[in-house]
Amino acid sequence: MSDMNSSLESLYPGCNMDSETAPLRPNGQHSRSPPPASGSKASQPQASLKQKVQRSQPVHILAARRLQEEDQQFRTSSLPAIPNPFPELCGPKSPPELPAGSLPPSQAPAKQEVKVFTEDGTCKVVEILADMTARDLCQLLVYRSHCVDDNSWTLVEHHPHLGIERCLEDHEMVVHVENTMTSESRFLFRKNYAKYEFFKNPMNFFPEQMVTLCQQSNGSQTQLLQTFLNSSTCPEIQGYLHAKELGRKSWKKQFMCLRRSGLYCSTKGASKEPRHLQFLADLEDCSVFTVITGRKRYSAPTDFGFCIKANKVMQDAKELRLLCAEDEQGRTCWMTAFRLLKYGMLLYQSYRLPLQRKALLSTYAAPVRSVSENSLVAMDFSGQTGRVIENPAEAQSAALEEGHAWRKRSTRMNVLGSQSPLHPSTLSAVIHRTQQWFHGRITREESHRIIKQQGLVDGLFLLRDSQSNPKAFVLTLCHHQKIKNFQILPCEEDGQMFFSLDDGNTRFSDLIQLVDFYQLNKGVLPCKLKHHCIRVAL
Repeated sequence: MSDMNSSLESLYPGCNMDSETAPLRPNGQHSRSPPPASGSKASQPQASLKQKVQRSQPVHILAARRLQEEDQQFRTSSLPAIPNPFPELCGPKSPPELPAGSLPPSQAPAKQEVKVFTEDGTCKVVEILADMTARDLCQLLVYRSHCVDDNSWTLVEHHPHLGIERCLEDHEMVVHVENTMTSESRFLFRKNYAKYEFFKNPMNFFPEQMVTLCQQSNGSQTQLLQTFLNSSTCPEIQGYLHAKELGRKSWKKQFMCLRRSGLYCSTKGASKEPRHLQFLADLEDCSVFTVITGRKRYSAPTDFGFCIKANKVMQDAKELRLLCAEDEQGRTCWMTAFRLLKYGMLLYQSYRLPLQRKALLSTYAAPVRSVSENSLVAMDFSGQTGRVIENPAEAQSAALEEGHAWRKRSTRMNVLGSQSPLHPSTLSAVIHRTQQWFHGRITREESHRIIKQQGLVDGLFLLRDSQSNPKAFVLTLCHHQKIKNFQILPCEEDGQMFFSLDDGNTRFSDLIQLVDFYQLNKGVLPCKLKHHCIRVAL
């Protein structure tokens, strides 16, 4: 007995046998039982001792953990087995671990606010991404202002303190250009029909006497464009220009040539020998601008000024390379050649991109029509009973006739016998004021300035009120890079007012009819009306 106790004490040296082996009551207190009788058998102490030893052993309670494991096993067994497609990544022995810095930090795309102005001075603040191009911003403004996207909208970099401006190329980053502008400079949203006109008819932009090719040319338009677009060729533009001397007010007429390497002037007549050529400007870090106030600000000898501005030049007009051509065709040739030699295929890709998208949409997409339009049919109610017009040509003719029917109605009188506010003659006198091509009371100089800003292309026109005759109107039209004006006179016959461009030979009831006619027929004009000058409010 003493041997067994000593062995237990050796196992539990810090425990008291009397207190540990006492049974517990329900209240948690020990129950003291009298010591056993001395005459009891040896088997009873051994059994009781064994029972006491079992009670004194600690019992681990794992009820909560066991319930969770059973619940998890039940849920897993109730679901279908799904094979793991990536066991090597999710195995318990080799959990996936990515080294620090292996993933790029998640950053939101940088945005910046840009102010865009229109010709009337209105401004719109647009939030753009840092990598947005000029074409993307123009399309965004077209969408927000509900204009027609004909791929002729441009973003203009305007510097009023320098009197210069230029149209951004479609591929240029807007934010990068804005970083080179001062607080006085601004972006303008404007039409420019001549942006890619040289791709359509390059012979009008590059006179033969001004272009020198490195190889024999057959005079075709395709070969001329390929010469400028191919970086391995060496085209050259040459001619006389008026150049303003740096730091002085005087101008000097010099022979100059434009190459891929830059702009050079000859120090000896028209010689192009290397020892007589002086380097003036580089093409890479410069941009070509139109001078809009040349005579007033810089005392330019002609109105056809342009300049080459380095990107680092922001406010100092003394660092501008100011030049003047003899006519508009000469200025357009120099500026177009500068763009082609600097950008090359980027310009051609920007020109082709809208055409490719248009061809793709016309091939795979059906014409967009509304639900109500699809349910309509052309009807003829001229007889006693109506009939459906099945011939497409007859249906189109009926639609055009119906569209102009209001102009042919007879005079309507109200109850008092006076003319109704919707009298045809009253409408004919004011209906043109709702059209985008009518610019109201602007001067002759202002109309010419608008034509020049939106591109000197054939068929560009606008209508305005006449300054000399309050009842007449003026059609301002561009043809062969020259601006011409045609007076529209009113004429009366049988109490009805008409408008005519050719002294009454061709008469129209209103200006809308006149514009519609000359858009389809040349008539007495040098060309058809093709593009109208437009101003939008953002």
